[in-house]
Formats: sequence, C-alpha cells, structure tokens
Amino acid sequence: MKLPDNIQGLIKAQNELDSTAFAAFFTAEATVSDEGSSYSGRDEIKQWIQQATEKYHMQLKPIDFNQTGSIAELTVDVSGTFPGSPAVMHYHLELDGSLIRSLRISG
Repeated sequence: MKLPDNIQGLIKAQNELDSTAFAAFFTAEATVSDEGSSYSGRDEIKQWIQQATEKYHMQLKPIDFNQTGSIAELTVDVSGTFPGSPAVMHYHLELDGSLIRSLRISG
C-alpha cells in the first residue's frame, strides 16, 4: 500500500513517540477528536498525543488508506498498553495540502 508522505510521516512520528513531529503534520488551527474529547491547535494536539503515548505506548501499523480529494480515511492496527490491544482504529482525516486540518478517531 502506497501512503502519501504526510501520512507516512504521521505514522513514523507516532511510532517513534515524537509528539513534536506528530503535531507538525497538522495545520495551526487543526482539530482532533478522540475518545469524546476535542483538541484544537498544534499545542493542544502535541499535549494530547504526548499524554496518550506516555499512557498507552501506542504503535501504529497501517492496514488501509483511501482518499478522495481532501477527505481521507486511514485504517490502522493500534497496539499498546491499553485494554483490548491490539485494536483496529479508523482515522478520519480532512487534509489541507500536505497538512491535516482535522482528525477524528473511531474504533
């Protein structure tokens, strides 16, 4: 499966536990929705992913990727120290060029 550079980079940043690099793939005004909470802007996104990574030590393995225009869905196998690991998750993305405008994570 061929992934766009920005999606490859996002996965790599997560798997290397690099919250700064992860947040850099988002626009300055981006939003993330995960587990009933929302985060806005790179600083909040960086704090969210850093806390989640420290708590769950998540690793992502891409399963599928589909994109139509600026809308994309990345399906990943997520493993870590959380109940039910590993789990298949869906990353619903709205892209703005090479950056992510929004991310909604669902199970």
